[in-house]
Amino acid sequence: MAVVPVELGGRSYDVHIGPGLLADAAAHCAPLLRKRAVSIVTDANVAGHWREPVERSFAARGIATRWLVLDPGESAKSWQGLATVVDWLLAGQVERGDHVVALGGGVIGDLVGFAAAILKRGCHFIQLPTSLLAQVDSSVGGKTAINTGAGKNLVGAFHQPSLVLADLSALATLPGRQVRAGYAEVLKYGVLGDRAFFDWLADNGPRVIAGESEALEHAVATSVAAKARIVAEDERETADRRALLNLGHTFGHALEAETGFSDRLLHGEAVALGMVLAARYSARIGLMSADEAARVTAAVDAAGLPGEIAALGLDCDGQRLADHMLHDKKMDAGTLPFILLKGIGAAFVDRDVALADVAAFLDEQLRAH
Repeated sequence: MAVVPVELGGRSYDVHIGPGLLADAAAHCAPLLRKRAVSIVTDANVAGHWREPVERSFAARGIATRWLVLDPGESAKSWQGLATVVDWLLAGQVERGDHVVALGGGVIGDLVGFAAAILKRGCHFIQLPTSLLAQVDSSVGGKTAINTGAGKNLVGAFHQPSLVLADLSALATLPGRQVRAGYAEVLKYGVLGDRAFFDWLADNGPRVIAGESEALEHAVATSVAAKARIVAEDERETADRRALLNLGHTFGHALEAETGFSDRLLHGEAVALGMVLAARYSARIGLMSADEAARVTAAVDAAGLPGEIAALGLDCDGQRLADHMLHDKKMDAGTLPFILLKGIGAAFVDRDVALADVAAFLDEQLRAH
C-alpha cells in the first residue's frame, strides 16, 4: 500500500492507495470517529458492490452505519441532490465534530463534500473513492461542488477531507468506459507537468487500463502525489499553480454543457478531448509543435478515449461552445484564463486568449475529419 500525504498544516491528511482498503475501512476511519455510529452516502451502483463489506467492517468494530443510497449519475450533483443529503444528515443529528463518509465516484465525493462544508457551517468528511477518476483527482484537494443550469461546478466550496482511502480493488467492478474516463485524468498529470510520466504511460497505459496491480498502483500513486504537491502549494487556486490542474477542463466543460452533462460524454472523456483541443490550439498559435500535439492525440486515441470533436455529432458551432465558456468559474474580470502547452509536460496559464479565436478554432475542429 502506498500512502501519499497532502501537506496543508493543521488540515493535512493522508491518501492510502492499495487493494482491500474498503473491506478494512473501519480500521482506518475509526480513529477519526467520536461516536459509535457513522453516516455513509453512496449510490445504488456502488452500494451493490461495497455496502456489505463496508458495513461488515464497521460492525466488527462495534460501529453502527446509517446509509443514504442515491440514484447514480451526474444528475445527483444538483440543488435537489444537495438538499436531500443535507436534510438526511440533519435528520440524523450529525454534529460539527462528526465525520460523514462519501463512498463512490466523483459525483458522490463532490456532493457529500459540499454538504459537509455547509452543514452547521462545516463538519468533517472522509473520502472512499471507488472510480479511477475520483481516486486520482476529485477525492484529493478539497474542491467540492454541484452543477447548475448555468454550468458545471459553479456552486461549491473548498473543504478538505480528513482521510482518503483509494481501494484499487474497487476499480475491477467498473465498466471499461469508466476506467478509460478515469485514465484521462492520469494522462493529464503527464501532459501538464511530467514528461517522464507521460512517456511511461505511453508504454504502460494499456496495463493501467487493464488493471494490472503494479502498473495501476504506480499510476494512481504518481497522479495523487502530483496533485498533492500542487494543492499544497496553491490550495485555493489563488495563484496559477493549481490552475494547471484544469488542463483540458475549459474545453471539456463546454462540451459537457452542450451534451447536457449526460452519459453521452463522461467527464473524463470530456477532459481527454479537452486536452487534445488544448494541445492543437497551442500548436495553432505557435506555442508547441504539431508533432507534440499529435502525440497527445495519439495517447488519447490509444486509451480508447474520444480525440475528435467532430465524432460527437454536435448540432452547434464554435461560437456556441465558446459561449458556454463564459460561465466558467475561472472567469476573472471578464477574462477567461486558458491552460495551454509549450510542450508535453509544460503547461501554463494564458490570460490573453481571445474567445473569438477559440470559437473559430472550434469551428475548424467541428468540420474536421
